[in-house]
Amino acid sequence: MIARRRLLGTAALAPLAAPALAQPSARPVTLVVPFAPGGPTDLIARRLAIALHDGLGQTVIVENRAGAGGNVGADYVARGAADGSLILFGTSGPLAINRMLYPGQSYDPARDFAPIGPIGRIPNVLAVHASVPAHSVPELIALGRRGERLAFGSSGNGASSHLAGALFNRMAGTSFEHVPYRGTGPALNDLIAGHIAMVFTDVLTALPHLREGRLRALGITTEARSTVLPDVPTIAEQGLPGYDASVFFGFVVAVATPPAAREVLRAATENAVRQPELRRWLEQQGMQIAPAITPAALSALMAEETARWSAVIQETGARAD
Repeated sequence: MIARRRLLGTAALAPLAAPALAQPSARPVTLVVPFAPGGPTDLIARRLAIALHDGLGQTVIVENRAGAGGNVGADYVARGAADGSLILFGTSGPLAINRMLYPGQSYDPARDFAPIGPIGRIPNVLAVHASVPAHSVPELIALGRRGERLAFGSSGNGASSHLAGALFNRMAGTSFEHVPYRGTGPALNDLIAGHIAMVFTDVLTALPHLREGRLRALGITTEARSTVLPDVPTIAEQGLPGYDASVFFGFVVAVATPPAAREVLRAATENAVRQPELRRWLEQQGMQIAPAITPAALSALMAEETARWSAVIQETGARAD
């Protein structure tokens, strides 16, 4: 299994697509994914690793270090080699939200990481059971304000699917009940069976159920519509301006990493995301590509997401499972 994972995670199998940039380190580059193999973050990281190899002309290995909502892998990078050979493929959780969900978190994203740049965001979709008598966000809000007892499921306390629903309640003035599950699969199963009314889940997971009519999409959780569901309006454009509940992705390294190595990694990342084939593939996964791949852009995004969710977490008392 270890040998197979290393084989799948090593981008050296891909041919060089362009003249290589300078290398950030004399050692092979390790791209740490703070989640288990096979999930969406892992799959995206492996495609990015191939593109990084093409740009750097250097072996790029994907290593999964899962646990504590991404904190295990993040702490490993924060305390690890600071020579450009160790990169974290971080998401909203370990880079912004987890510090409010995990008391005593061992690292501080703003203090212990140097941002390389954002990759993009993946929105959720607000999907309801076919029996829910609402075909738009305003109609759903009206149901909630009339006192209809509706519940939304999530993949667990503190998960993005939980916080998206909590933010919705806060902005819409509704009080839909939160029902946490141990993962997205069980939540969707209960939604399809009609045991709960709605979920806020990633667009790709919901897509087959939407196409087959088992679920109905009411709104996209980012301020821009999804390339995967272009006909579904955003929640923001349906009466909740400013509503934005998505998962962002970006590269960071240990803060002591030399600036020259950081710039090599940033340039390689930007070149990778500019590749038409990779860009199309990312958009097919529902990702909205970041307009600027710079340290400043990722730093601002981390601060923005921390501020966005702090009030929601304080009000709900959310804690990670």
